[in-house]
Amino acid sequence: MFNIGPYQIDRRTILAPMAGVTDLPFRQLCREMGAGLVVSEMVAADPSTWDTRKSRLRIQFGDEPSPKSVQIAGYDPEMMAVAARFNVEQGAEIIDINMGCPAKKVCKRAAGSALLQDPQLVEDILRAVIAAVDVPVTLKIRTGWDRQNRNGISIAKIAEQTGIAALAVHGRTRACRFVGEVEYDTIAGIVEALSIPVIANGDITSPEKAAAVLSKTGAAAVMIGRGAQGNPWIFNQINHFLETGEKLSAPSFEDVGRMMARHLKALHDFYGEVGGVRISRKHIGWYSSELPGGKEFTQQFNKLDSRIQQQEFLQQFFLNTTNQVQAA
Repeated sequence: MFNIGPYQIDRRTILAPMAGVTDLPFRQLCREMGAGLVVSEMVAADPSTWDTRKSRLRIQFGDEPSPKSVQIAGYDPEMMAVAARFNVEQGAEIIDINMGCPAKKVCKRAAGSALLQDPQLVEDILRAVIAAVDVPVTLKIRTGWDRQNRNGISIAKIAEQTGIAALAVHGRTRACRFVGEVEYDTIAGIVEALSIPVIANGDITSPEKAAAVLSKTGAAAVMIGRGAQGNPWIFNQINHFLETGEKLSAPSFEDVGRMMARHLKALHDFYGEVGGVRISRKHIGWYSSELPGGKEFTQQFNKLDSRIQQQEFLQQFFLNTTNQVQAA
């Protein structure tokens, strides 16, 4: 357990903010499956985007339990401060600042991990946001700009000195994106240099890997991103392994089917017919990638263009596959 401001986080597993992925339906499932904290999709600091349907959906919390965390991204200190206040007014109880995203469309605006090139601007943004709100402010960074410019420890020290409540570190540079070995040694160095909670992120896809990363780095928690896509069970699996040293059984074929049906319905309800049909394709594809016949199922599923068609096709797939297994 560790604290972020007044909030006690009782599990050492956190869902990473992922644009286009960690919407309300997915966050709710991951919470239910044991995530100690979930973070919203990235919300742009530019006020001109806040009235779009996409932005309004990104800051909906439904009946999520506290603390509700929203990630903001931008490059101008005052604009970031205004964005922080706006999101707190909408119900955010933690503001998370994105200085870790390697996406070109974010970095070309000198936001996300591009900010790591300018420590003074990093400090200015952090001070502006912290002064603007009365809720804890957290930060996500990478280990540096590129392999020749690893300044994660110095940026982390700036973060602690300005009053950041917790720090998440993806163990790669901006240039590495999501490829190559994760620098767990660098994360360990950051943990050693700070007294605030540090959260380790990068390629954590199993209970054994989570335990090894926590042992290697001394981090307060692990942050799960791509490892949770189509696999919300990973949080309970890691929690159980950390608490008992024993592995939980993988979800059964039937369990996967029930979760997919629940998630599909939640997406349809949240986004409506058109948006739900479109957005569900990637989530259902992640679930089905490891299932027998999953590739063919996904190809056909992605051609469907109505809520009813998707729900019926999913139900029929699991019914047919179950019958085939029983008959074998």
